[in-house]
Amino acid sequence: MVYVKKLGILLDKTNHEFEDHGVLNPAVIKEGNTIFLLYRAVAKGNVSTIGFCTLSAPMQIESRSNTPLLVPEADYEMQGIEDPRLVKIEDIFYLTYTAYNGTNALGAFATSLDLIHWNRHGIIVPQLTYDEFVHLTADNGTLHEKYVRFNAYQKSHEKQDRKILIWDKNVVFFPKKINGKFCFLHRIKPDIQIVVAVEKLEQLTIAFWHTYFMQFDQYVVLSPKYDHEVSYIGSGCPPIETKEGWLLIYHGVHDTVKGYVYSACAALLSLENPAIELARLPYPLFYPELEWELKGEVNNVCFPTGTILEEDTLYIYYGAADERIAVASVSLHDLLEELLLNSKNEVYDELGKSIL
Repeated sequence: MVYVKKLGILLDKTNHEFEDHGVLNPAVIKEGNTIFLLYRAVAKGNVSTIGFCTLSAPMQIESRSNTPLLVPEADYEMQGIEDPRLVKIEDIFYLTYTAYNGTNALGAFATSLDLIHWNRHGIIVPQLTYDEFVHLTADNGTLHEKYVRFNAYQKSHEKQDRKILIWDKNVVFFPKKINGKFCFLHRIKPDIQIVVAVEKLEQLTIAFWHTYFMQFDQYVVLSPKYDHEVSYIGSGCPPIETKEGWLLIYHGVHDTVKGYVYSACAALLSLENPAIELARLPYPLFYPELEWELKGEVNNVCFPTGTILEEDTLYIYYGAADERIAVASVSLHDLLEELLLNSKNEVYDELGKSIL
């Protein structure tokens, strides 16, 4: 079993109005000698904005803004900008986040050249009703019953003033183009899906998504497998390129008599075709066990969203009980070795599907 060290709480809520109910789920990136942390800040009424601070070392705060960096502007995000993730592709920073309008939660993105000034591009995921989703996926006959369980809920709470859509969250870009093309993960419960080989993000049209959902089973990259993730899983930190594959730190959820428990999990995806799962830990990388992970705005939550790699030490930044930001560390070498002990050892066809 790989050893993970919990380093403690990095950020807690303050008396500032925009973050007096919680800080959580940060996007993290290192530029030069500075680590930038863009985090979800929650105010009264569960309205989320993006807070901003810099670190001089993985656990050392250098500066922290007393005002939010990004606030809701468009109708699609008026109730909140949630759970950011951050990568740099070529010379552009890509910030993905969940845009919540009080009814629908959908992945959106913005771009920047300096991490301060952001250009918002709107919703990047499909905007489908439950009925449209079922219709498009019906022909392949592989829609798991859990999709019905998790997504029919929205249909049952239809409102006359706003269309209820399938929630599609946890959009996470790979930090480089693969064969010259964008690649990103997203999540419609209960699985993690992948979009591969998009030359331009403008190609994500209604027609693209209709074709995508007609072949939906081909784009499920990870499904719940072990007890700690049996309810559903979701994208976590941006994938990390290693010689063994793309290292993915994601979250897994299981239901208990006391509610859902969110754990950090780890898997390896193929470098050449990240739709292929190479290995996965059969146990959580880490899980709620300390008081500040067990008790908060939402109990029993470790929700990883960003990493920094310093030599062999991987620092994992996560939301703890939806109220504070904490950090854990692990040896990258040890984690990769442990993952390779749990490889799938399967043979795949050209679409990335097992043929054994």
